[in-house]
Amino acid sequence: MTDTPTRAQRFAAIVVPLAERAGYTGFGAKARFARDTGMTDSTVTRLWQGSAVPDARFYSAISDAIGLDLGTLLVEGGVLSPEALQSLSETDRSQVGSDLTPEEAADRLGIKDDVGRQLFYATIERLKRLEDEPTDHGDAGRGGTAAQM
Repeated sequence: MTDTPTRAQRFAAIVVPLAERAGYTGFGAKARFARDTGMTDSTVTRLWQGSAVPDARFYSAISDAIGLDLGTLLVEGGVLSPEALQSLSETDRSQVGSDLTPEEAADRLGIKDDVGRQLFYATIERLKRLEDEPTDHGDAGRGGTAAQM
C-alpha cells in the first residue's frame, strides 16, 4: 500500500507554505486568511490540516491571497489536469457563440473532477453575468467588476 497524498493534502501542501510566505503566520493567521478569502475559520482549519479541499468558489480568492496564478493552483492542487488547463487556453475560438453547453465544454476539455467542473460552470456563469451588467464607465467599469471576482 502506498501513501499517496489525498487531493486535500496536496492542496494544503501548496496553499499553506505560500500563505505563510504571504504573511499568514503567527497568532490569528488562519482568521486573517479566512477573512481575506471569504471562507469560514473552520474551513481554513480543515484546509491547513489537509483534511478538506475548500469549495471551488474560493479558489480565486485563495490564489490572490497566496500570490499564485489560479491555473497553477488548480493543476498543482489536483483539481485540473495540465492538459485540461492547456485546453482551456487553446480552445478553438470558433466555438464561441455556438450552442455548446458548459457540460459539453467540460467534457471536451477533459474536466472530469466534480469540483473542477463546478468551478468551470461557476466561472462561465460569472463571466456571463459580467457581460450582462450595464456599465456607466465603459471598459473601466467592467475591469473594476472583473477585479472583484
